Amino acid sequence: MSAGILRRVSTGLQSPLQLAAAGATHVGLRRQHNEDSVLIREDLGLFLVADGAGGHHAGDVASALAARSISNYVGATRRATWDKPEHDAAGLASGARQLAAAVLKANHDVLEVSRSSTQHRGMGTTVVAVSHSPRSRLLHVVHAGDSRCYRLRAGRLEQLTLDHCVINDVLAQKPDLSDEVLAKLPRHAVTRALGMTEALRLSVRSYELAAEDRYLLCSDGLSGPVPASQLERLLVEQPEREACVRALTLAALEAGGPDNITALVLDVLGQPPTASERSLPTLRDDYEEPELLLLGIEELELEELLRRSPLATLPGLGEGDDSP
Repeated sequence: MSAGILRRVSTGLQSPLQLAAAGATHVGLRRQHNEDSVLIREDLGLFLVADGAGGHHAGDVASALAARSISNYVGATRRATWDKPEHDAAGLASGARQLAAAVLKANHDVLEVSRSSTQHRGMGTTVVAVSHSPRSRLLHVVHAGDSRCYRLRAGRLEQLTLDHCVINDVLAQKPDLSDEVLAKLPRHAVTRALGMTEALRLSVRSYELAAEDRYLLCSDGLSGPVPASQLERLLVEQPEREACVRALTLAALEAGGPDNITALVLDVLGQPPTASERSLPTLRDDYEEPELLLLGIEELELEELLRRSPLATLPGLGEGDDSP
């Protein structure tokens, strides 16, 4: 297995819980160019995976730009976010709003470069990003596209993000469609990504952390060829983070390695909360914050959704593109 990017870190935040992570990205077996990016910022409690796409190898520019933009925004607003109440008057977590704003800023940056440069025109990237709020023991998860976040708790793996793709969007509007119609839909064409539109809708959720939780952020180069049952087994059997990342990458390669492969394993270390810590306001684990909308609240009609499904302006984000 060729070398990827591998880092092991601890957040160093003054919190009853600490986060430690390792991440790697690999070109896979069928691509000639790696357009994924992985970011670990222990000082900010920020972790993300981005899966880029676009002509002339612009996908790597999009994913790297998104990672840098999100990191810069979170760093620049860290003090201001810390000075705010943990939850605003509407009950929304300040950290979640900060992370969502960072991703929207990254979307603007990707669009700006795409529109101003012929070489980078049409580039885009999916993203899944998480950030840690030490005061409330919350992990905020923001995503656009089909890069995923999983949580392993007590040996059970849960997928915390729902792919933004044609088939899921259609089912949300037309859950009674026949299996024959569903079989004709592109299964992997994404409907949201940075660089597609200014009116980007982000899915935003917050989860209460618990000691011994393990989170996995990954691109579809891992979650596509490797079934969830195998991901769960590897996350359980490989307690050492770097070894776990290597095992996950190897599993994707053994499954054919059809795409770039990126995995980030995040462990929650620490003791259970004290009585005073339990008194801090937190969100229920099944509470879903509203999706943040920049523009465009109206629902897409099914015909319009299907018309857009090939996403021709973002090569590589559509279905079944295994070309190098």
